[in-house]
Amino acid sequence: MSPSETLHPGRWWHTLPDGRVQCDLCPRDCQLHEGQRGACFVRQRVNDAIQLTTYGRSSGFCIDPIEKKPLNHFYPGSSILSFGTAGCNLSCKFCQNWDISKSKDMDRLMDEASPQAIASAARRNRADAVAYTYNDPVIFAEYAIDTALACHEQGIRNVAVTAGYIHAEPAREFFAVMDAANVDLKAFTDYFYHKLCVAHLQPVLDTLAYIHHETDCWLEITTLLIPGHNDNPDEIKELATWVERELSPEVPLHFSAFHPDWKMADIPPTPPATLSLARSIAIDAGLHYVYTGNVHDSEGGTTFCPNCDAALIVRDWYDIRRYELGPDGSCPHCRTAIAGRFGPALGHDGSAFGARRIPIRIAP
Repeated sequence: MSPSETLHPGRWWHTLPDGRVQCDLCPRDCQLHEGQRGACFVRQRVNDAIQLTTYGRSSGFCIDPIEKKPLNHFYPGSSILSFGTAGCNLSCKFCQNWDISKSKDMDRLMDEASPQAIASAARRNRADAVAYTYNDPVIFAEYAIDTALACHEQGIRNVAVTAGYIHAEPAREFFAVMDAANVDLKAFTDYFYHKLCVAHLQPVLDTLAYIHHETDCWLEITTLLIPGHNDNPDEIKELATWVERELSPEVPLHFSAFHPDWKMADIPPTPPATLSLARSIAIDAGLHYVYTGNVHDSEGGTTFCPNCDAALIVRDWYDIRRYELGPDGSCPHCRTAIAGRFGPALGHDGSAFGARRIPIRIAP
């Protein structure tokens, strides 16, 4: 542990017969000797127990549009206070936030804030929700859960942006305090997860099914399409068919464009045509709400009524250009209920937050 780190008691672990301590937070099941850290780097065995080394410390705070998470069916036009810590329990070679998620330098965590301070900052800055994002929040679950409880006390919603790589017991406690989640479904083959993420597919599918069927947490899914790796039309069809069959046709699915980064800088960006094709395949598979991301595609960003095909929420990147949902979240043309969580108006003051990004500082 570096001098700048502070420890917080971790949960979800047990001692093995050989004396090692196993972390039971995620399917990696890291088995640690004294002083060792898990694969996520931020959970460490200290004095024969798991300790969280990033509790109360962040890589930064920003006010963002909810659409950036991305969430298109969770209070569109609202604002959200976003923050993360450091580390990750996956090892994705294509990570777009590698400077945070792969960091082993805890001195990057310059902003200190208690759960109560974060909740108060969200309220003070008129943010409608707090997002646990940038790196995967499941690895700082203790901090995220405490913050979510503090936010609920002040009427602030909570959003998790996660890869969903978490065991069932901590998942129950984690998603019980989340109002919405966007889960990265990296691909639909175990080969991809094993080779590019050092993980497995099935635990993620289990998390998705659990969130949708057994919690009140609103769910949306994102798949980053990487040329030559997970953009095969047959795989996309299998993924979309699984979502339609095992979850619901009303679960929104986002296909996002890959940009060369981290250890896959030699892979070209995703062509817009690939995203459009993926969207068409998923719609043909029966999904009602399919979106494209990280590209300029007005049609791919628009929410259409699944019954009459009316354009109800027209988006340009993170800007909402037209909003026609009724106050009860229904199509004004045919009265079909649109799946999601909707308020009587956009944002907290009746207007969309827009594409702004506002960095803020929070006192501990």
